[in-house]
Amino acid sequence: MTDAQIDQLISRFASPSAPPPSAAATLAPPLALDDLARLFDHTALKPDTTEDAIHRLCDEARTYGFASVCVNPCYVSLAAEALADTDVAVCTVVGFPLGAMLSATKAAEARHVLREGATEVDMVLNVGLLKSEQYDRVEQDLRAVVEAVRDEHADALVKVILETALLTDEEKVIACVLAQNAGADFVKTSTGFSRGGATVEDVALMHRVVGGQLGVKASGGVGSVAEARAMVDAGASRIGASGSVAIMQELEAEGSA
Repeated sequence: MTDAQIDQLISRFASPSAPPPSAAATLAPPLALDDLARLFDHTALKPDTTEDAIHRLCDEARTYGFASVCVNPCYVSLAAEALADTDVAVCTVVGFPLGAMLSATKAAEARHVLREGATEVDMVLNVGLLKSEQYDRVEQDLRAVVEAVRDEHADALVKVILETALLTDEEKVIACVLAQNAGADFVKTSTGFSRGGATVEDVALMHRVVGGQLGVKASGGVGSVAEARAMVDAGASRIGASGSVAIMQELEAEGSA
């Protein structure tokens, strides 16, 4: 897409009364080892994830000082207890992985996970409604979750998962604008359960639309230092990865070489 086409879509769909994000959602690009660690949402969302795996995830996040652990809702309280004396946030998912649940269901789930100890919520946009051009309904769905989160925990972050592999570039732009209209803090590329994950091109496009206002989370398939750096250079201010430890070990090896 050309810049002119992007700007036309932003002008068409942007709301002048969009609420601001709840907190500073964007971060400066990392310059040092510790800075990169603080960009990672250390993730374990597979359906066969065990309690032992969550304990390991939290121990690793504590060791490296990751931004958060991202776990399924049933493990939020376990992670919150394990990380209570740290700066590592507990992130979880809502409407995951399809995004096709009723808005009231998503909002109720968001309230419950915050009460369990989450302070970051990654919700899945309703892709089918977006592709049906039901843009008002998509925005209402997003807003329902954002408002539920704000009512329950004013400083909690909301990240909207677009599932970019299923969208055209035009749909990605529209989805970003709708997320911003609804008051979200981040837009995020992927669930990791669809046919593709984060790409540099998608991160750059999303940053072009929301940069300076919302953060961009690159998630799905980021597995090396080179890939992480490429995402940050493209505009990512968070990275969701299950291989965060391996990336940090690779970076440490670079530093000691």
